[in-house]
Amino acid sequence: MTLIDPRPGMVRAIEALNAEFALSLDGEEFAAHLGPPLADTMRGYGFDEPMVEQLVGHFRKIYPSVVVGLTEPMPGAERALDAVREAGGRTLVITGKYEANAALHLKAFGWDVDRLAGDVFAAAKGEVLREEGAAIYVGDHLGDVVGAKAAGAVAVGVATGPYGVDELVEAGADVALRDLTEFPAWLAQL
Repeated sequence: MTLIDPRPGMVRAIEALNAEFALSLDGEEFAAHLGPPLADTMRGYGFDEPMVEQLVGHFRKIYPSVVVGLTEPMPGAERALDAVREAGGRTLVITGKYEANAALHLKAFGWDVDRLAGDVFAAAKGEVLREEGAAIYVGDHLGDVVGAKAAGAVAVGVATGPYGVDELVEAGADVALRDLTEFPAWLAQL
């Protein structure tokens, strides 16, 4: 929910899991709390490891045809990526999303980034940020704030995901924006 809004497709993907596995997961609830890796979310529902593996495998299989086409860019996403490059920076996408599926979204929107790292969340994002020497990390989840702090990077929260501006600041974000449309001006002042 930082660069893209996959929620409509995520609801459909959960509906497909429900049909395939005779479950009754709430797709809207699932889509409202995106961020952690899928396996962690499925474990949170109480499924055992064999079932988690089946659900994750099926979800990843159907994702390209069910989710990608229904996904929209978040307001200001492309401009935010351009602003980083215009400032002489590199663009990194570090996500809890399965990397192959994240790459499909980047391709669909024609976004060329310097590095994509998938299947990482919270402090693990900090490891990637440190490897890349990142000074700033932008995200919509409290786990993104944790990742930025773990790397010693400036934590920029955007309130386009499950958390509002106040919650992001309370979690330690150095700055919290309503959405990415505010990012280029913030970056220019930095």
